[in-house]
Amino acid sequence: MNLNTLSLINYKNFDSQTFEFDSKINCFVGANGVGKTNVLDAIYHLSFGKSYFNPIATQNIKHDEDFFVVDGVFEKEDRTEKIVVSLKKGQKKLIKRNGKPYEKFSDHIGFIPLVMISPADRDLIIEGSETRRKFIDSVISQSDKNYLNNLINYNKVLSQRNALLKYFALNNTFNAQTLQVYNEQLQTYGTEIFNTRHVFLETFIPIFKQRYDAISNNKEDVSLSYKSDLFDNDLNTLLKENINKDKALQYTSVGIHKDDLNFEIDTFPIKKFGSQGQQKSFLVALKLAQFDFIKQQSGVPPILLLDDIFDKLDENRVAQIIELVDNKHFGQLFISDTHADRTENVVKQTHQSYKIFKL
Repeated sequence: MNLNTLSLINYKNFDSQTFEFDSKINCFVGANGVGKTNVLDAIYHLSFGKSYFNPIATQNIKHDEDFFVVDGVFEKEDRTEKIVVSLKKGQKKLIKRNGKPYEKFSDHIGFIPLVMISPADRDLIIEGSETRRKFIDSVISQSDKNYLNNLINYNKVLSQRNALLKYFALNNTFNAQTLQVYNEQLQTYGTEIFNTRHVFLETFIPIFKQRYDAISNNKEDVSLSYKSDLFDNDLNTLLKENINKDKALQYTSVGIHKDDLNFEIDTFPIKKFGSQGQQKSFLVALKLAQFDFIKQQSGVPPILLLDDIFDKLDENRVAQIIELVDNKHFGQLFISDTHADRTENVVKQTHQSYKIFKL
């Protein structure tokens, strides 16, 4: 899987720009604010149909313009694939593959396997459980359409059940039969999602630990564990047990939408007890494990985006990361950094072909 060319029109801080890429390593260097991260985000947009950093689609349009277009030409399994993402203010976003628009954006997920590593990933450690659930969902969804559909359906039913609980509270009424219809649907979708997450993490956790050991030279012991209400009981029972609480709160307080991941270093929460370097290593290991898992499932090495990767890592850990990506296991790599010399010194060590773009 390779991205050959990328064209941007009115995307973030770009008027019109076209890049032609090396099949192995591509580096964007320059001062802060020149658009290095925006280029990586545009590549991410072509894979996921959305920005990695900004969920409000219109905010990715350049100031004083009313549309953006991101256009990429990929090489996948000896075929040329053209993906175009475009948005005009006041209209729906469009994603086209070889000129044909997708009816459902979810049909595109997984077609361009991709992993992004960015300073924004720190949210996985410091933010709430929703961020970590999104991470699990993003990894599994790239190779499991059934999971993605179950997730979409679960969230739809959850939203309907929450609306019903609000309606009951507003109208001082209650209908157990109607609520039970939603409970059963949540039970069906939720159980499948829980089982898939559980099986996924049994595979994923050993890969993650192996990656962390390689980056840290086996100096620290890290762990990752899955936390879910469904370990205690089936979802239908949990929903019935918590009905009074749900009526008071006016939303559904139990279910797979409350699942979480525990991140620990030497048996303590990494959020409180990990140094910045250890936290960064943890996140890089997490994302490299994501890379390994997706490659395992799809048979295609995902495109790897490393945004400001060398920040807050000592030279030894940087060397370990570069060594890890210096083999045939990895495909195409995109790196952003503020220090042109540092970047060039690092990529030279890989003995791979590379291009440096000074922005």
